[in-house]
Amino acid sequence: MVLRWLLVTVGFFDMSETLAENIIIYGFVALVFGLIMWFYLRKLRRQNRSVTDKIEQAKSEGLYEPVSLHPVVDPKSCIQSGACILACPEKDILGIVNGHATTVNASRCVGHGACFHACPTQAITLCMGTLKRGVDLPHVDQNFETNVPGIFIAGEIGGMGLIRNAVEQGRQAVENLAKNLDRNVVAEYDLVIVGAGPAGISASLAAKKLGLKALTLEQDSLGGTVFSFPRSKIVMTSPMDLPLHGKVRLFETSKQELLTLWQQVLAEHEIAIREQVKVESISRVNGHFEISALLGEVYNTRKVVLAIGRRGTPRKLNVPGEESPKVAYRLLEPERIREKKILVVGGGDSAIEAALMLALQNEVVLSYRGDTFSRLKPANKQRIDEAVNTGKVQVLYQSNVVRIEPDKVIVAVDGEEESKTIENDLVYIFAGGELPTQFLEKAGIKITRKFGDAVLKHKN
Repeated sequence: MVLRWLLVTVGFFDMSETLAENIIIYGFVALVFGLIMWFYLRKLRRQNRSVTDKIEQAKSEGLYEPVSLHPVVDPKSCIQSGACILACPEKDILGIVNGHATTVNASRCVGHGACFHACPTQAITLCMGTLKRGVDLPHVDQNFETNVPGIFIAGEIGGMGLIRNAVEQGRQAVENLAKNLDRNVVAEYDLVIVGAGPAGISASLAAKKLGLKALTLEQDSLGGTVFSFPRSKIVMTSPMDLPLHGKVRLFETSKQELLTLWQQVLAEHEIAIREQVKVESISRVNGHFEISALLGEVYNTRKVVLAIGRRGTPRKLNVPGEESPKVAYRLLEPERIREKKILVVGGGDSAIEAALMLALQNEVVLSYRGDTFSRLKPANKQRIDEAVNTGKVQVLYQSNVVRIEPDKVIVAVDGEEESKTIENDLVYIFAGGELPTQFLEKAGIKITRKFGDAVLKHKN
């Protein structure tokens, strides 16, 4: 009635009581809607500030500039559904600023493609390298075939290091090469697979499924790079689809669990992997390929799948004493190492995880040449920060090993005039590996430096 009195006062003498009530109702609705919009915009501003702060932090920690595979968002197609953010198991790779998704900690991306598949508007492309930072990769087409007809590449060496993706690439590579297999070419094998990691095992199973006469060679042991991980390391956080076996619904899977599964599946289908066979060269002879191994073995095949890792040979420090028996480049059974003074060299996830596991029963010093850790998984970053704060691990940033001696290690630290002498029993080096560029180029495979090139893009 108050509203009616006001309306009458200003001259709306003929207004009915029903109309006045409608105005009150619509006014109330408008007020509620306005409040909702105010709270929404306020929340949006807070989210923008939060993501912007994370981006600034990522820049300061060296995580904003991607080092390999990473998502690129088309702002014109993004509708701010947030599906990409929810789908990403790594968390904090993507965020929303001013209504559009954007990369935050791009260097933490491991290339699983979950954001790519979750986006409802196909606004995300997975790219390798950036305009500033290139990534060297072998040249392959959409069928995983290199510029050398008959040689295919799958897995980590092609830029897809995640186990699930490597398994999928191994399967697809074999299915593609089988379509154009010329059996008129005289050779002992239809296919030789080099490498028995995730991609190589998947390729071996796919070849068996397709009835190909195949041979798989591994320079180390079954599992490839996975075999070199510590026994308890979690190596899978998402399901995968193995040829001849089907969907593997394993989560938080340890290295040993995955190796056991692979061994069981290979044994079930009577597939034998020839371990400890290091391939030295691949050459084409009379229409087929000759694969020469280190100890003199030669294998003839119609097609080749290279499923080797990007690390290749472990990168060494090239310092005096590195040939010492106490120096190692992988950590297999940390639980058996007790009461030792250990130096871990490196700043990636492998080095951090090794240092944390060894610190449970030993005195650990971590030497890293950078001034801050970059491209660590969020959980590892949190754990190493906690270990440093509680004194379980000592970190020497901007440091380099100068010399390794039987009972000590000499380390130079930037900004300090004198080198540090650290009492030491064991040294573990996790400095990555040398990309087998020479091996690939010797086989005729071109190496291309990618500067923001699209690797995976939706087809419209």
